[in-house]
Amino acid sequence: MPPKERKIAFMGFRSVGKSSLIIQYVENQFVDSYDPTIENTFAKHTRVGGQEYDLHVVDTAGQDEYSVIPQSYFININGYVLVYSVNSHKSFEVVKHVYDKIIDMKGRMTVPIVLVGNKKDLRFERVISEEEGRRVAESWKVPFLEASAKENSSVKEIFDTILNTMKQKENGETTEKSSCLLS
Repeated sequence: MPPKERKIAFMGFRSVGKSSLIIQYVENQFVDSYDPTIENTFAKHTRVGGQEYDLHVVDTAGQDEYSVIPQSYFININGYVLVYSVNSHKSFEVVKHVYDKIIDMKGRMTVPIVLVGNKKDLRFERVISEEEGRRVAESWKVPFLEASAKENSSVKEIFDTILNTMKQKENGETTEKSSCLLS
């Protein structure tokens, strides 16, 4: 079976760790320096559940609540990873705006989305509880993960989860039916 090509966009407020999560996954290294991303695409070959994938991961420039999201972020994108930082209320609010814009453009039923709270290693700076993140994800009916690019915690799971979510949507499954697999 040939590998499936899939394009995933990482979106969220600036400096939430989108690039760090992607580079940790693709290159197995943690990049600590913050250099605002313009837009970058990373490629990785991976296997999830017996299926091989050629992934193209779009590392987007950070959005805010006023961002006009380029049309290219809606065309040929198979799934979205929406990232906020557990130590930033602002990033949590921005991710909700980004979600609303994606749903406006693509429609709720069709879009595979995973919500990620990054920087869970910053235990003492946390302002968004895991419960708050989980509640938002449940209201959107999307999988939720907390991760740390720095500790390489749950990084691979983010990609496995978005790929599995895409596969379910492609097979016409609803998240309600399969939610036990995602939690």
